[in-house]
Amino acid sequence: MNTQVFERALRNSQPDAGQVIERKTDKATFDLKAYLSEKRVEVEAALDQSITVVYPEKIYEAMRYSLLAGGKRLRPILCLASCELSGGTIAMAMPTACALEMIHTMSLMHDDLPAMDNDDYRRGRLTNHKVYGEDIAILAGDGLLAYAFGFIVEKTKDVQPTHLLQVVSKLSYAVAATGLVGGQVLDLESEGKQNIDVETLKFIHAHKTGALLEASVLSGAILAGANQDLLQRLTHYARNIGLAFQIVDDVLDVTATTEELGKTAGKDEKAQKVTYPSLWGIEESKRQAQNLVDEAKAELSPLGEKAIPLCAIADFITARTN
Repeated sequence: MNTQVFERALRNSQPDAGQVIERKTDKATFDLKAYLSEKRVEVEAALDQSITVVYPEKIYEAMRYSLLAGGKRLRPILCLASCELSGGTIAMAMPTACALEMIHTMSLMHDDLPAMDNDDYRRGRLTNHKVYGEDIAILAGDGLLAYAFGFIVEKTKDVQPTHLLQVVSKLSYAVAATGLVGGQVLDLESEGKQNIDVETLKFIHAHKTGALLEASVLSGAILAGANQDLLQRLTHYARNIGLAFQIVDDVLDVTATTEELGKTAGKDEKAQKVTYPSLWGIEESKRQAQNLVDEAKAELSPLGEKAIPLCAIADFITARTN
């Protein structure tokens, strides 16, 4: 693993010292910064062991290049947190957490291609196709997507087979035309059009961004055997933070620098995309994102202290700077 790259990504993906999110409880103060750091280290270690370089070396090197490029690791951490909330363990959820990051990384690799959003940088380093070429970047993304599902099935232990099948189905649905792919298609078709309304924008991002975030939250709970009431609460939580995440992304594309984002800033305006700030303005977009986060936390409030990590992560979504 490239230690310098990981450490830089770890620093960049945390809130500034003044923004560290703490949630008071009767017994202690929950330190989200420490929680995210601890879980991220565990996820990074598991990802580093998940794919080894064998023949033909180039494709495996390309897969590892993007998979180990750092980042917030928000999706795997959500999976781990929801599994623990539901009475499960880190060990039973880690293979799915790694698979989620493989799928997410694939989506970024393909999104960066010239035929899509055409970006030269991702997570502070050259995008995969700039290093390995478009052909290998496409194949490396395909390789990560296919590998993810086999990894879940082969590596998951101490989970009921029916629960494992539900997770595989959930992830498949989230990444297919019913989810990420469908959202990306409509996003591409909407570029340059000025008649896109809020409902269409919500549909795009509920599928392109929200579907995988929702799967991340629900998969951990499903692995642990969560009941329907809890799954319903987590579904509402996940859909709210998924939309809030995208609204904040749109705001940061306008307000943050390329260095802060680790990818090219101002891409949405250049591509003539309709975004939440373009419809609502910056301040109203921030307010809408905060309302969604508040609703997400309200869904989990009856669960008490065991829901604190997920509630704190919801707060992090609106406080993040990249």
